[in-house]
Amino acid sequence: MIRIGVIGCGYWGPNIIRNFVQMPRVEMRKVADLNVEQLNHIKCLYPTVETTIDYKEIVTDPEIDAVAIATPVHTHKRLAVEALENGKHVFVEKPMAGCIADAEAMVETAKKHELQLMVGHTFEYHAAVRKMKEIIDSGLLGDIYYINCQRLNLGIFQKDINVVWDLASHDISVVLMLLEKEPNQVMSIGTSHINPSVEDVATTTLEFNNNIIAFIQTSWLDPNKVRKMTVVGSKKMLVYDDIQANEKIWIYDKGVEVPERYDTFGEFNYSYHYGDIIIPRIENKEPLRSELSHFIDCIENGSRPITDGNNGLRVVKVLEAAQRSIAQGGVNVRVNSLFEHYN
Repeated sequence: MIRIGVIGCGYWGPNIIRNFVQMPRVEMRKVADLNVEQLNHIKCLYPTVETTIDYKEIVTDPEIDAVAIATPVHTHKRLAVEALENGKHVFVEKPMAGCIADAEAMVETAKKHELQLMVGHTFEYHAAVRKMKEIIDSGLLGDIYYINCQRLNLGIFQKDINVVWDLASHDISVVLMLLEKEPNQVMSIGTSHINPSVEDVATTTLEFNNNIIAFIQTSWLDPNKVRKMTVVGSKKMLVYDDIQANEKIWIYDKGVEVPERYDTFGEFNYSYHYGDIIIPRIENKEPLRSELSHFIDCIENGSRPITDGNNGLRVVKVLEAAQRSIAQGGVNVRVNSLFEHYN
């Protein structure tokens, strides 16, 4: 049995606790939070789980093997490093940290103590996203031209991070997974409407090699909840809509071709084709359950998590580049230059 402690049971923490309680290989041992009322609620749901307002009772408990952290981003580095230094494997929610330096410190600490550090990029464990990856790798879509992402809703407003760090982190992790590469540069424009110091609407552009581009639109001020990703290829196009209950992926046999040769302007015509629509079957399984099961697997067999510390670090690199771009009025920021800055 892997004995687990969870720090933070506010918005997302209860989902983590619920999944760990339901896992046969796990003993959900202890939960820490500053909100006593929330702790009492957890205790009512799961009477065998201990609760405390002092997180140190978890990170220093010799009977706890691993710690899950679901607290505000600015606390991630401190809590994760303290848990790792006390010999605990760590699962930390996204984004992994608030800056590259903190993320690097977490990775180095896990490496030093030979412990698992896994980041909660839940959508990388989503069956529909895994199916997208399978489709792209098969070559069905052809060469990828661009990816367009929309992650919009009304709220939940964060106080310590802006809408890019909160929402775009999901799409950044998915885009990097799908393309298996990091962007060369990032450009982002964001505006603040509710809290003057926190951007609540933003558009972020990632530029990759081979003329590939990704657009990510995020908002806490949209009347409709939108979770959509469009992948346009040279052969076919794919739309992933996570709001749909069942038919989450649609593959469109649509495209445009330029004639190989033409002698006059009158002979020049783009060739459009419109074919069938394919809706593949997607397994209906909770992504968080898959993610946390993978964390337990990695603890038991010592394998590297899919979303390990380095995976989380590369997302933070893009997020910090976007933040710097916003601060400078939307200029392009080279991702590698951020490491030059820290090193």
